[in-house]
Amino acid sequence: MSVITITKENFNKEVLESAKPVLLDFWASWCGPCRMVSPIIDEIAAESPDIKVGKINVDEQNELAANFNVMSIPTLVVIRDGKVVNKAVGVRPKQQILSMLA
Repeated sequence: MSVITITKENFNKEVLESAKPVLLDFWASWCGPCRMVSPIIDEIAAESPDIKVGKINVDEQNELAANFNVMSIPTLVVIRDGKVVNKAVGVRPKQQILSMLA
């Protein structure tokens, strides 16, 4: 599966109503650490058909970032059944990100 761009318009449908766990990556184009995490997130999306992966640009979707109290980026959030079950801030290796989904 490929990464989905999440906006406030598609958030409920793609995230809250998802039957699969959702990994959200809060990022910005100017953020160096975000650019380091991005290829890992893309890899996880391509390799994991059992999860949904979405990216939220905090500059374009500041309302969503505020709803999740995102103060630093990259912030990774795992949502299962419409509820936040895990959250991590900063660059993480692939295995750590995958273990957030376990």
